[in-house]
Amino acid sequence: MAHIILDKTGVELAIYNTRGRALKSEILRRTVGGGLQDVHDSSVQVVNALKEVSFEAADGDRIGIVGGNGAGKSTLLRVLSRVYPPTSGRAVISGRVSSLIDLSMGMDTDATGYENIEMRGIMLGLNRKQAQALIPDIEEFSELGEFLSLPIRTYSSGMMLRLAFAVSTAVHPEILVIDEIIGAGDAAFAEKAQKRLQQLIEKASIMFLASHDNTTIERLCTRALWMKSGRLMMDGSPEAVLAAYKADKDK
Repeated sequence: MAHIILDKTGVELAIYNTRGRALKSEILRRTVGGGLQDVHDSSVQVVNALKEVSFEAADGDRIGIVGGNGAGKSTLLRVLSRVYPPTSGRAVISGRVSSLIDLSMGMDTDATGYENIEMRGIMLGLNRKQAQALIPDIEEFSELGEFLSLPIRTYSSGMMLRLAFAVSTAVHPEILVIDEIIGAGDAAFAEKAQKRLQQLIEKASIMFLASHDNTTIERLCTRALWMKSGRLMMDGSPEAVLAAYKADKDK
């Protein structure tokens, strides 16, 4: 049974070798949502990316995450994906997680498509035999044919996206984490990808979706979280949370 508990979860990110401090400070502030913390070592900056975030999620939850750029949405998704461990509080995540945040993460450009399928499968928690069992489905869905036998550095960006999407959606997770609803490649393939993603969402026990598209949040989610400056401002129905978020933006 999938279950998630975040209890006063905080994430501080240390940034080293900070030449061009003013520019980097502004970029980091906008990117991860937290404020910059002064430290004694002038070569290190600490970004407070998440601040005492608390909520629980259980089977059946479909949770949208809203907030402006730099609100902390991506950092929260990375905590839920087990990429970032909390530096304060705790995060208890029970269940197999599949993350559609950075689809190309962990892909080796010198390895073939087939080798990358196996490596990504193992990263998703499968053993080698289970990862190899994904190959027929990925072959059919990606439509890459003989290119799967070539190093992926020879792929176009569209081909790379097809492979990464096919691999990332080949495993049915208990917890699905998505950063925006994505398209993949040309119009015909994008439609095919949307259908596959919808099937994945339906099969997941818990789904998190960060999006700037309010219509998508209302259509797919039963609950929403509003993030601002690394803090959880509101947890409630999509309609109520989106209304509060809009009112705050309109101030």
